[in-house]
Amino acid sequence: MGSRIEHRAEFSDDVADVLAAVAGEDALAARLERLGGDGAALLKYSWSDDDEISYELRQGISAERLPQAVRALHKGDLVVHRTQTWRPDGDDYTGEATVEVGGVPGEITARTSLTVSGDRVVLLTRGEVTVRIPLFGAKLESVIAEQVTKLLEREGEFTAKWLADH
Repeated sequence: MGSRIEHRAEFSDDVADVLAAVAGEDALAARLERLGGDGAALLKYSWSDDDEISYELRQGISAERLPQAVRALHKGDLVVHRTQTWRPDGDDYTGEATVEVGGVPGEITARTSLTVSGDRVVLLTRGEVTVRIPLFGAKLESVIAEQVTKLLEREGEFTAKWLADH
């Protein structure tokens, strides 16, 4: 059983603008430049005619920024590979994300949604961190889940600023 992740962000823009700020190629490149860490890159990107979006990105976390619990089990910097898809679902969008952390046996999986709720668009991420290391896995899962939640908060703040500026 993994550690749960849940994050919610709300925006006052319409769903198309929020989708572009969350998953548009320019917004992703800018977000990676600001938040992606060492070696960050948008590795693959596609936005099809039927509004399905998929991308793969790489993010880096330097060892000195890692919590002590992670540094004790993993030597050196972390390289994170993240794959995300978005699909139209009526007036809303749903998606899936998978994340692999180099050198850590396990993964992060999440379901994502952009949903119109009254005059707001809600970006919801629900997922799970699973680390397969005997004895230490559960502790590491909770630390990673906390760090992922903090990253999602920073990404939500970036998205709000992107929407305000564009």
